[in-house]
Amino acid sequence: MDLLNTLVDKGLRRESPTREEALAVLATSDDDVLDVVAAAGKVRRHWFGRRVKLNYLVNLKSGLCPEDCSYCSQRLGSKAEILKYTWLKPDQASAAAAAGVSGGAKRVCLVASGRGPTDRDVDRVSDTIKAIKEQNESVEVCACLGLLSDGQAERLREAGADAYNHNLNTSESTYGDITTTHTYADRVDTVNKAHAAGLSACSGLIAGMGESDEDLVDVVFSLRELDPDSVPVNFLIPMEGTPLAKEWHLTPQRCLRILAMTRFVCPDAEVRIAGGREVHLRTMQPLALHLANSIFLGDYLTSEGQAGHADLEMIADAGFEVEGAGEVTLPEHRVAARGGGCGSPEGGGGCGSHAGGGVCAPAPAQEPAAPRPAEEPRTDLVAVRRRGAGTDLAPNA
Repeated sequence: MDLLNTLVDKGLRRESPTREEALAVLATSDDDVLDVVAAAGKVRRHWFGRRVKLNYLVNLKSGLCPEDCSYCSQRLGSKAEILKYTWLKPDQASAAAAAGVSGGAKRVCLVASGRGPTDRDVDRVSDTIKAIKEQNESVEVCACLGLLSDGQAERLREAGADAYNHNLNTSESTYGDITTTHTYADRVDTVNKAHAAGLSACSGLIAGMGESDEDLVDVVFSLRELDPDSVPVNFLIPMEGTPLAKEWHLTPQRCLRILAMTRFVCPDAEVRIAGGREVHLRTMQPLALHLANSIFLGDYLTSEGQAGHADLEMIADAGFEVEGAGEVTLPEHRVAARGGGCGSPEGGGGCGSHAGGGVCAPAPAQEPAAPRPAEEPRTDLVAVRRRGAGTDLAPNA
């Protein structure tokens, strides 16, 4: 397929595909999905080999969020029967993080519900970061605390944080349909604050909320422009008690196409399969490792994930290897030029940019794939987290 050959060539050069080419990837048929995976897999292996980075979530404060994000079980007015608790103490959070690290995770993601942290909250999280680093100096710590105020990113960096996560989630044009208590621009501002403070920016999307192919391409191109080092791709977990509980639009094949499109647009960024892989990719999860070079180990914030040992077996059986603590995740050019575009000497163009690359010719128009019946809801695969942080039960790691 000429389209895929073109995209592989561009990905190896860190050159951006056109919007038409990205849309064409999403429009490919299920019959072509293995060809799409094989092509994007060449780009993934070129920049990341067969390494898989493991990340581990610690939910520092669960539920009772004042924001109204429709996809979230912790939102204002949520009727989801999730765990609710206030801030974990630093020693509790550190113990939870240690479980993930012992399971093979090299990054711990500290997450707290809420609009954004107060200065006291930043002090609290800073103490937690220091406690984790005292236990394991080499572990990466990423904070995810909502919208940042001036100076807070710098304080987290001084405390030892390596990265900050704040997802764009969906396209700017449809953002108001899923959230009304803050804006898309607020989210962009927080990612820029993390960048400016010298933190590694982590920002991604949620697929499966009823968005169009154009919305998906828009948000991934916006992410490319923001140039995060890590791009988490979440697949909506339709939790009962949330406004999007009935949104079941994803098939395993569509998830693979979304991951492939993200890889082509951000070829040398850490593409992470985040929430929902077990629910929507199911037995095709191993194929997704040919597209993404990073996953979350074990459970998520409010829902259970695949057993940690099953994640490790899946990686090994698929012919991949867990990335070691001493290995550098990102390609050398991104590490060498952190803070200047995508690591290109000129520092322009966003993730995967190719210095000096011009505008590409549009791909030939393709007939859109025929619509498929809606995916049958797999509510049996959605389980509320009842173990780990905030409970007396052992975590899944």
